[in-house]
Amino acid sequence: MAKINIKIEGIPYEVEEGLTILEAAKKCGYEIPSLCTFNHGECNLGSCRVCLVEATGARGLVASCVYPVSEGMEVRISSPAAVEARRESVELLLSNHNKNCQQCEKNEYCELLHAAKLTGARDDAFAGTHSKTYVDRLAPGLVRDTSKCILCGRCVARCQNAHGMGILGFENRGFNTIVAPAENRSFADSPCIQCGQCVNVCPTGALMEHSEIQLVDDAMKSGKVMVVQAAPAVRAALGEEFGYPVGTPVTGKMIAALRRLGFNKVYDVNFGADLTIMEEGTELLGRIKNGGTLPMITSCSPGWVNYAEYNYGDLLPHLSTCKSPHEMQGAIIKSWWAKQKNLDPKDIFVVSVMPCVAKKFEKQREQLLFNGVPDVDAVITTRELARMIKRSGIIFNRLPDEEWDQDIMGDYSGAGVIFGVTGGVMEAALRTVYFKMTGREKDEIIFSEVRGHDAGIREASIDIDGTVVNVAIASGMKSAKVLLDEIRAGKSKYHFIEIMGCPGGCINGGGQPYVRSCFLPDEDDDIIDTYKEKRAQALYSEDERQTIRQSHNNPQIIELYEKYLTEPNSHKAHKLLHTSYAAREGFN
Repeated sequence: MAKINIKIEGIPYEVEEGLTILEAAKKCGYEIPSLCTFNHGECNLGSCRVCLVEATGARGLVASCVYPVSEGMEVRISSPAAVEARRESVELLLSNHNKNCQQCEKNEYCELLHAAKLTGARDDAFAGTHSKTYVDRLAPGLVRDTSKCILCGRCVARCQNAHGMGILGFENRGFNTIVAPAENRSFADSPCIQCGQCVNVCPTGALMEHSEIQLVDDAMKSGKVMVVQAAPAVRAALGEEFGYPVGTPVTGKMIAALRRLGFNKVYDVNFGADLTIMEEGTELLGRIKNGGTLPMITSCSPGWVNYAEYNYGDLLPHLSTCKSPHEMQGAIIKSWWAKQKNLDPKDIFVVSVMPCVAKKFEKQREQLLFNGVPDVDAVITTRELARMIKRSGIIFNRLPDEEWDQDIMGDYSGAGVIFGVTGGVMEAALRTVYFKMTGREKDEIIFSEVRGHDAGIREASIDIDGTVVNVAIASGMKSAKVLLDEIRAGKSKYHFIEIMGCPGGCINGGGQPYVRSCFLPDEDDDIIDTYKEKRAQALYSEDERQTIRQSHNNPQIIELYEKYLTEPNSHKAHKLLHTSYAAREGFN
């Protein structure tokens, strides 16, 4: 890209053409106070006016987040006019803001508070009537509080960019403007897939996950047997909450923390992932051999399942009937595990630690009740787990590295680990499908054709002893829609499709730590562009360290089938590990 010459505070710099002033200043060593510390196109309105600077050739002050640099431009960040204007912009936002910071769960990561500190904003500099407040707590995954919204539009853009959906938009006009689903409906009354991507980009506490920490606390007090299980993507990101660089796996310390929080048993959901592969791989082979509905589509992402039920009810037979890994594992805990431990399933409380907000919706589905008992009782996000650890006084960095409980269940393969990355479910399934079709292990265990961290569509044709299996991978509903429309039109060439609700997969789930350059422990300027890759590599590295890397070789999975389920897709397996879906009326 061509280079141009500019000056910032009188110092000459050479920068890339096409950058905004904000971007150019960052590369030159300046942090202009702004609300764009996470900027992948989610906030391009310049509406908050927090990043105002003086620039030659412009009439008055300009919003540096949207104003491009040009040859010979001179930028003043610290001029009295710019400093005062930025301070007043923040003060105006604060004048209509619910400033209960000590109670806000976004407290450590509030960009408005960060901007207020940088600009020296004065409390109550502007006083007046506040806009009418709406608080939506009806949806199981998300909470919306307009008293904390600054109308930046980042959530609106993220929903559109990631999913091609317009769940959120600007309602009303002028002083009464709010961000909400159409007609200010609840998330529970809209086709929101509960993915939580809007929460990830919200600069304040206007959008948050629906916390279930109190639910866990109450269960702890009740005397129930507390069993916790953690998803693979959690270990790849939890460390960011405690000062570790992005992509640092903290598995052992996470296990130690969970034990100190009072859980009786600490298991890895990778066991459930291996179990999912056994059921899903067998289901796929059965459909191929018996003329079943193809392509078969994965069903472990609840955000994607929600999207399908809302928008593609006619294609639901294409979804695998398998429950997601943590639901499968929850079902085994409350059946086989409970029997082995001589416990009543009603006396067991299963908590799943997930990178996903939509799992909160998933665990309350009626289809996931067995004899009136839910497979999973509570879901807390990676962020919620970090809050629990911090409030307990645990110094995370000083914890020893401990191992998962592995009595009866808990052992896992490398295939289970990579479930947290887009393409990981596909690769894990192919490792087992290859063995099932040929009777031997693949010489090269890695299926590099299905790997990649960016949202979009990837496809591959896998030759398994002369049988070609066509596969595709998509993450984010904007990409998934392309594949779904092909199926609907009868033009799909695929046998198997993996779809993840969040762009990049679970590593970028709506419950993961916030990615903000001003809050990240790793100060690399490019970190916000590579965080998904770094988190993914943490999981791929763990896969490589495993002695067993295929789900069908997990000895505890083999024992589970021999002693309890008999074989994959058996009657008992279907009863415990499979589910059904239904089109959502009024949305298809």
